[in-house]
Amino acid sequence: MGQNTSTCIQCVGGQKICSYCQKKLIKHGYSKSGKQRYKCKSCIRTQVDTYTYQACKLLTNNKIINLTKEGCGVRSIARLLKIGTNTVLRRIRYIAKQIKKPNLCFCKEYELDELCTYVKSKPRKRWIVYAIRKDTKEVVDFSIGSRTNRTLRKVTDTLILSDAAKVFTDKLPNYKYLLPSSMPSTNYRGTNHIERKNLTLRTHLKRLNRRTICFSRSIMMLHACLMIYFFG
Repeated sequence: MGQNTSTCIQCVGGQKICSYCQKKLIKHGYSKSGKQRYKCKSCIRTQVDTYTYQACKLLTNNKIINLTKEGCGVRSIARLLKIGTNTVLRRIRYIAKQIKKPNLCFCKEYELDELCTYVKSKPRKRWIVYAIRKDTKEVVDFSIGSRTNRTLRKVTDTLILSDAAKVFTDKLPNYKYLLPSSMPSTNYRGTNHIERKNLTLRTHLKRLNRRTICFSRSIMMLHACLMIYFFG
C-alpha cells in the first residue's frame, strides 16, 4: 500500500516558490528520509517538496478549526484528516492559545447564563458561564468551573469593565452581589437569545450533549474547544 503524499511547494517557470512568502527557494540538503530540502532566503523557513505525513499541509489548522466548530471529536478529526490523535490534541491547544478574545464595547446590553456539563465523569459537574451581546448575539467572555462566585466573577468583572447598560440574567441570587444594583435584570424573556444559544451549543458540540459518551477528559481541552468555537 503506497503512502499518501501532499505537495506544498509551488513551481513557477521551473523555480521553486516558498509556500509562506512566495519568494524563491534554494536547495538546503536532505531530510532524514532522503528528500530534497529547500530554504527560503526571505523568511528563513525550510520545507520539502512533498510531505508524507498529512499534518504538514498548510491548511491543516484551518480544517481542524472548521471540524471543531462542526462538532467533530478529536478521533473524528484524526480519521478525517488522516493524522494522529495526539497531533490533533496538540494543534487544538496551540490554536486556542493564538486566539484572542474580542475587544469590549461600552454601554451595551448583555445576556448572561450558565450551561452545565461534566469533565471525566458525570459526578464531576462543571458550569460554563458566558455572556453575549444582546444586539449581535456574539460571545464576549466565558469561564469554566463550579457554580460559585469565583467562576461567575470572571465574566461579571468583564461586563463591569465594559460599563454595561443592562445585564439580563436568570434568577440566580449570586448576581445581586456580583453586579452593581443598576445592571442586573430578570425581566420576562430577557434571556431568550442566550437560552437559544445554549441549545445551539449542545447541538453543535457533542461534548456538551446531555446524554453522550463524548464528554471532555480535561478542562483544558474543553476550554480550548470553546475558544475555537466562540472566537476562532
